[in-house]
Amino acid sequence: MTQVSAFTAPALPGLRNLLSRYGENMMWLARYMERIENMARLIDVTGSSVQGSNRDAGWDSVIRINADEAFFFHHHKAATEQAVVAFYITESENPDSIKSMARCARENARVLRPLISTEMWMHLNVFTRWVVDLGPEDVGASYLSALCTRLKQDCQTHFGITEGTLYRDQAWQFYSLGKNLERADQITRLIDIKYHTLLPSGAGVGSDIDMSQWTSVLRSAAAYHAFRRVLPDGMTPANIVGFLLKNDGFPRSLSTSLRNVYSALGILAGEYRLRQCGPILERVEELRVTLVEQTVEDIILRGLHEYMDWIQRELRQLQNEIAQAFWPPVVSVAPMGGMEQMQD
Repeated sequence: MTQVSAFTAPALPGLRNLLSRYGENMMWLARYMERIENMARLIDVTGSSVQGSNRDAGWDSVIRINADEAFFFHHHKAATEQAVVAFYITESENPDSIKSMARCARENARVLRPLISTEMWMHLNVFTRWVVDLGPEDVGASYLSALCTRLKQDCQTHFGITEGTLYRDQAWQFYSLGKNLERADQITRLIDIKYHTLLPSGAGVGSDIDMSQWTSVLRSAAAYHAFRRVLPDGMTPANIVGFLLKNDGFPRSLSTSLRNVYSALGILAGEYRLRQCGPILERVEELRVTLVEQTVEDIILRGLHEYMDWIQRELRQLQNEIAQAFWPPVVSVAPMGGMEQMQD
């Protein structure tokens, strides 16, 4: 059962209250589109970085980044290129495949037709229909890069259309929350897995690392050109991790994503008087403080994996607290007088 209560808003001319289901749909539309782009980039970079005759090497990292080991190996014997690509692009049984996420994005957009612009809907409609129609014959190694390029460009087109046409009310703030929560989650997963995969066994921070592999980490985060502008001679593991975590000028860094989450919650709490944002704001501020008060060297020495794991748990808790505050489960009275919970 879907929540239909409206968020309280100030009496401003032309401003209507936002149904809680629309806030939820806005957040998840943004998360799914961001997740599709991230997945396409990760697959593209992994395919491009494969070297030598063993084209299946390295694909297991894609599974680990998405924490899908158990589910993947239940359906596939080995992490081959063909199996991983199919699993994350066309397999409908995988809820994290691009095809499954496109269906979810379309369903959220369909519910949001009263709020989103005609341009947003038309582009999403064409894009998601194309993705849903993809089959195994469309994801061969020879044209995988072209497919991923189109996926990335269509997601970026969606974000551009949304930026230029979506009205700046509460719906926009929930869209921003979803996009930036997803970015924060994805960047911490990428750093956690790739850093420990690429750092040689027994080698300390600052060891010589294959330049092309660290370049692939930056490309996976769409950060290569930005990093080279800021640190043209600084291709070291610590510099790369620091850039992806703490650089306020890079739009996908953890620091920038948390700042945008805090800003969206602050606007909802201030301009729209949604007081339930208060405790959530405190959690985001705690995350930002821990990031600012530590150098990247401190984070690595104290345990990069432990810190990334903690951040990911906090982000999941943030999502849960937002859901509980704005679209909590509806409690219905059963016919025999019992109580049951139903959640959309």
